[in-house]
Amino acid sequence: MKKIFAIIVMTILLTSCIGNDKMVLRESIGKINKVMVVTKISDWTGDIGKEIRNSFGELMVGLPQPEPILSVSQVAPSGFSSMMKSSRNILIVTEGEVPGFNVKTNVYSQPQTVVYVQAKNDAEIIKILQERKNEIRKIFLDADIAFMQSIFLKDKQDNSQYKTLQNLGVSLTIPTKFNTVDDTGDFLWLRNHLTSGIAKSGSNNILLYTVPLIDETQIVDSIVSIRNKIGKKYIPGAKPETMHMITEEAYTPFTIDAVIDGKKAYETRGKWEVKNDFMAGPFVNYTIIDKKNNRLVVIEGFTYAPSVNKRAFLFELEAIAKTLKIQ
Repeated sequence: MKKIFAIIVMTILLTSCIGNDKMVLRESIGKINKVMVVTKISDWTGDIGKEIRNSFGELMVGLPQPEPILSVSQVAPSGFSSMMKSSRNILIVTEGEVPGFNVKTNVYSQPQTVVYVQAKNDAEIIKILQERKNEIRKIFLDADIAFMQSIFLKDKQDNSQYKTLQNLGVSLTIPTKFNTVDDTGDFLWLRNHLTSGIAKSGSNNILLYTVPLIDETQIVDSIVSIRNKIGKKYIPGAKPETMHMITEEAYTPFTIDAVIDGKKAYETRGKWEVKNDFMAGPFVNYTIIDKKNNRLVVIEGFTYAPSVNKRAFLFELEAIAKTLKIQ
């Protein structure tokens, strides 16, 4: 009887340990848009490292200062310690007879994304990195978007307080740190005053509005003119009669296809400025085709943060914009 009881107790303990395996994972660490690369020093200083740095180091479109899409740091496999394994984004590059590309989540900590690249020599490793570079970047960027959105969900505002969200039939995850600048029922402007370092005189801003869908083939060509009209109507400068937000004329915005809330959309990145003034900064604009309601839903984030890097600020606005849902 005692043996049976002991077996039952051991079974319960083992089942408990296995069942709670994910619960004991430590919390991941690391800055947004940063990847820890695990590879030999000789690889990092050679062609493999050069390929990784060139790929991740491509400059983000639309920023006034040159900033890479992703920042990278390197650690040798022998130095891949317990603390290093807590990094949120990890790229592991190794040599092996069988070429491989694999993605796993929550291997050493959570939330965590680990990308594995393996091949039998440098040339084959570089080939995989080149062929998959856009995919690898997207994997890490999407993971960081999801991470930020999970933080916003813990500290979000009630959408029912905003007339514009109710009237337009949309929902948005809005962190509590954002305050209302304007909420007309047709146009919403939210602002978060930056409080850290020399950026404390700046702000992060969110705009939301709709315009009629007239010609789907002309949407991309109309994005700049639409945002200029909105800027003139709703976003004045220090002297409203002569100053208002416009799209910077000296910089051509860059537009690519996107998907928001499962709907076709366009992502536009560029620079804004205040006409007849010296204020300027980057913006990211999502123009979403809402065929059901015969309209375009536009959500935009723009940053004003003089003299500091702005990648992180704009990435936060992108993460918020991508929570938009059309009811």
